[in-house]
Amino acid sequence: MSRLDDALALVSIDSVSRNESQLAAFVAASLKTNPALDVERIGDNVVARTTGHRATRLLVAGHLDTVPGDATAARIDGEELRGLGACDMKGSLAVMLELALDAAPRSVEVTWVFYAREEIARSESGLSEVAELRPDLLDADAAVLAEPTGGRVEAGCQGTLRVALDVKGVRAHTARPYVGRNAIHRLGDVINRVASYQPRTATLDGIDFAEQLQVVAVDGGVATNVVPDRAGCTLNHRFAPDRTKDDAFAWLVSFLGELVEEGDLVTLVDWAPAAAPELGNARLRSLVDLSGVDAKGKLGWTDVATFAESGIPATNFGAGDPLLAHRSDEFVTLSELDDFARVLGDWLR
Repeated sequence: MSRLDDALALVSIDSVSRNESQLAAFVAASLKTNPALDVERIGDNVVARTTGHRATRLLVAGHLDTVPGDATAARIDGEELRGLGACDMKGSLAVMLELALDAAPRSVEVTWVFYAREEIARSESGLSEVAELRPDLLDADAAVLAEPTGGRVEAGCQGTLRVALDVKGVRAHTARPYVGRNAIHRLGDVINRVASYQPRTATLDGIDFAEQLQVVAVDGGVATNVVPDRAGCTLNHRFAPDRTKDDAFAWLVSFLGELVEEGDLVTLVDWAPAAAPELGNARLRSLVDLSGVDAKGKLGWTDVATFAESGIPATNFGAGDPLLAHRSDEFVTLSELDDFARVLGDWLR
């Protein structure tokens, strides 16, 4: 079988978030064919480890789940695998399985982590589940998260804030709006300010991280003949690794400035930390060298931040174009899988 066939076998198994059990069973059964691996299943997460006495342990992780879609449409088209999760990230999972079953000698110990529920709320993450129940299984000197990066190291990741803004007004009849204050009109000023935002770029270890701010939801209104006395919106802010959650939230409140008045509410609904590039780590720097391409910053949040919280230097590196992730027409090519297998295999050796 070719690498595309191996990847197709994974793509053909439906594993939309919270439905990873069948794929986890398939992965665990495959890994158990290698007697050199100690394989454990924790819920719908699978961890396989070599258990020798080498001084260095490297970890490679990937998530089993996909966004919603139809797994039955998966197919090989020439030298491309098309289907839900082909790019994000079952093509890379297939290479991980292949290398995990490779009996070639290595100078390091390796841990393989296949985890559930990455595509939904961080509070449900299978990686966090493993970290809580069996943190010893995640011990490593360095880690690679096989998110699609086009075969290029994407170092660190942005943090993210989800913030709810609720602005007040005064209710009145629409025939006499001058005795009230329209909260939706007030919210329009907020939306216009956010639309005018110019991204800040922070540079760490020579890697640029461009921050972003967007309004992602709005709500308000009482009735068609009532001036609304409240309106709300949700903001999403992606912040660079030189800022903490508190720094980023304080900046956002400052950016909104006088548009937030007494009685308005600005509430931090959800957040996830950023992660620094960690390219001073010799193991991660060697991965950049093996890839033959300069590293760049990760646009978006990934579980590189989860590893960073545990003190494990980590980076994103995987097959497939990240711009195809979550699209209905996503695909991964044979050459992308071949390149990923070559570089990751060399790194582990």
